[in-house]
Amino acid sequence: MSGRWVVHLPFTAADLPTARRFAAALARSVTFLPEVDAGQTTVSAEDEQGVREAVFCDLPLPDRRRCARRTDHDGPCSARPPR
Repeated sequence: MSGRWVVHLPFTAADLPTARRFAAALARSVTFLPEVDAGQTTVSAEDEQGVREAVFCDLPLPDRRRCARRTDHDGPCSARPPR
């Protein structure tokens, strides 16, 4: 048995943009917990849970941090999400 566990918290949204917004807000609200890897947050259609859509860009940055902006962001990657 694995020493790590992953939490899956189902919720419903009318469309992909709404699901991504909700997931981003939820992920960011718990980033104070060291166990949370918000950059790996994904959403999926209810009947296609194996097909996941990324919420955050999460590309590596030169300083070894990762991009915290949404997947469809304009402009350069940044470790800090825009306000």
